[in-house]
Amino acid sequence: MSPALSDEELSRLLLDDTPCGDLTTESLAIGAAAARLDFGARGSMVVCGTEEAARLFELVGARVIWRVDSGTALDAGACMLVAEGSAAQLHRAWKTAQTLVEWAGGIASAAAAIVAQARGVAVACTRKNVPGTKALSVKAVKTGGAVMHRLGLSETLLVFAEHRLFVDEAPAATVARLRRAQPEKKTVVEVGDVAEARVWAQAGAEVLQLEKFSPAAVAECRAAVDALAVRPLLAAAGGVRADNAAAYVAAGADLLVTSAPFTAPPRDVQVDFFRR
Repeated sequence: MSPALSDEELSRLLLDDTPCGDLTTESLAIGAAAARLDFGARGSMVVCGTEEAARLFELVGARVIWRVDSGTALDAGACMLVAEGSAAQLHRAWKTAQTLVEWAGGIASAAAAIVAQARGVAVACTRKNVPGTKALSVKAVKTGGAVMHRLGLSETLLVFAEHRLFVDEAPAATVARLRRAQPEKKTVVEVGDVAEARVWAQAGAEVLQLEKFSPAAVAECRAAVDALAVRPLLAAAGGVRADNAAAYVAAGADLLVTSAPFTAPPRDVQVDFFRR
């Protein structure tokens, strides 16, 4: 898997951490010492960001002699990356690389946990990543086996109540107008209860996003739309996590939409230095 961040972006991360050098390493006069560094998993995790971490070490002049690919499931204690270089080089990239792998690994591991409970139903992550982190957040989501719900406002039709506030026409007219304007796009409508779901299903919406529905409400909605000649897909959204994903699938959701991985705790990465 290729790095999601360019050399320019990675270099900016390094510069942010060492804008005027590494004061401690320089003051101790240890920078020229030959060194090795190992990254290991403190607990089980789905790895993400090792390609970016490796490139960070390479950009400071160190050499990566071994790493695992993003998407690798590791047990506690397993090694994920080994780099060699001078003490100055390894200390310069150390924390930036560690933090990146811990954060991305948290998203990937959380996504993988939801996917594991979804019983083959697609898990789609929203665009509610931390601003400025989209490229690596998307990589982490995919690494965990999920897909992106939407990358931004430019690619999909998703009609919220906040859009409908400014529309003065029947739901069927809205759906027909969107189909004329964007014939290649599915019309997705977010609804807040079963009654709204019925209205927009009968209007011809192809996907209903069931916002903060309980599993019981999803099941009720599924029963209501199953009788239609053309049934919309039901996407359960809002509050979907690893501990309730199976319940939403059992209730009849065709798709699980979640933001939970983006707020998952980072996975702890052990870093060990060695003198060579």
